[in-house]
Amino acid sequence: MKKSTLWILSAVAVAALVVIGARWNSQRKAAPVPTATTVATAISSIELARTDVFTAQTQNLSLGIAVSGPLKATQSAVVKARVAGELQELSVREGDRVQAGQVIARIDPSEYQARVRQAQQQADAAKAQVDIAQRQFDNNQALVNQGFISQTALLTSQASLNGAKATHAAALAALDLANKSLADATLRSPLTGVVAQRLAQPGERVAIEARLVEVINLSQLELEAALTAEDASRVRVGMTAQLQVEGVAEPVSAKVLRINPSAQMGSRSIVVYLGINGREGLRQGLFAQGNLGTQTMQVLAVPVSSVRTDKPQPYVQVVQEGQVRHITVQPGVRSEGDRQSLVAVTGVSEGAQVLAGSLGAVREGVQVQFTAPAKSAQTSAAAPALPASAAK
Repeated sequence: MKKSTLWILSAVAVAALVVIGARWNSQRKAAPVPTATTVATAISSIELARTDVFTAQTQNLSLGIAVSGPLKATQSAVVKARVAGELQELSVREGDRVQAGQVIARIDPSEYQARVRQAQQQADAAKAQVDIAQRQFDNNQALVNQGFISQTALLTSQASLNGAKATHAAALAALDLANKSLADATLRSPLTGVVAQRLAQPGERVAIEARLVEVINLSQLELEAALTAEDASRVRVGMTAQLQVEGVAEPVSAKVLRINPSAQMGSRSIVVYLGINGREGLRQGLFAQGNLGTQTMQVLAVPVSSVRTDKPQPYVQVVQEGQVRHITVQPGVRSEGDRQSLVAVTGVSEGAQVLAGSLGAVREGVQVQFTAPAKSAQTSAAAPALPASAAK
C-alpha cells in the first residue's frame, strides 16, 4: 500500500471517531437531570401523624403588645454594715429564709461597749457638776433673800447652773450615740424573705456601708417593660398579660400595676410595671416574655407557620377527602398563644385540617394517610405471626 493511501485512511478514521464522540456528548447533555422538583413530583402519597395537622377553629385571640424583660422582686434590701469592725458572726447563707427583725450578723462590739462606758462616765460627771451648781445657786438664792450678797452673785451662779445642765445634756446625747453604735453592731433582716447573696465571711474586717447580705421577698415580683409612646398610650392600669418565663412550663398571669409618668432619656420609651404573684419556680432575674392584652377578638385562627407565602397569594395546605389541597386565605390579626403564634384567616372553613408549617410545601393532589395510633401499633406488634400455610 502506498504511503499516501495510508495517511488518507488514518485521517478518515480519526474524523469518524471525532463525529461519534461529539454525538455522544450532545446526547449526554440533552439527558434530563433529576431535580428536587422531579423527585417531589414523583411522590404520590405521604404518611402523617395526627400531630402534623391543626384543626382550624374559632377561638378568642388576645390582641395586644409584646412585653419582655427580667423579673424583679418588689421588695429587696441589701444589709450593710453600719459600723466598722471585725465580722464575728454571719449565720445565713444563700437560700435561707429569714424573718423581719431576725439577727443575721454581728460585728465585734468590744470597741463600742468601751465607748458606751466612757460616755456613761462623762454623763455621770456632768450630772455631778449640775448638782454642785444647783446647790450653789440655792445657797446664793437664800443669801440674796437675806441681803447678804448682791444680785450679781446670784446671776453668776445661775449661769454656772445653766452651763452645767447643758454639759450634762451633751453628755447624755453622746451616750445615746454610743448606745446606737453598739446596737448597730448587731445586724437584723429588714424584711421577711430569702437570702439571695452572701457578700462577706466571718473574720473579715468590714467598713461602714460594706455589703453583707441581700434579702429578697419572692411573694411579689414585677416585670419592667419598656414600651413605645404609641403602645404605652393604649395601656391602662389593671390590664392583664400572659407571660412565658424561662424554666416554667405553665404560662404566668400578670397585671399592670403602675405606669411611669416620665419617658426614659434617649430611647423615649415608657416603662410599664406588671405585677406577678409569687409561685413555685419563679425567681428574681428570670427572663419573661409575653403578650399584654388590650383587646380580645373571636376569629377563625390557624398557626402562623401554616400560612405559606411561596405563591403570589398566601395559602394554607389542607387535607380534603384524603388529598392535599391549596386554599388561598387572607391573613388577619395575629396573637401570641400559649404554645404557638396564631393568626386569623378568612377563606378556610371551620374544622379544616391544616398541615403544620414544619412539613414544608406539599404538592397539591398528594394522597394523605395518617399513621395508626400507638396503641394499635403495639397490638399489631404483639399479635402472633401467621403460619406459612395461612400466609399462602
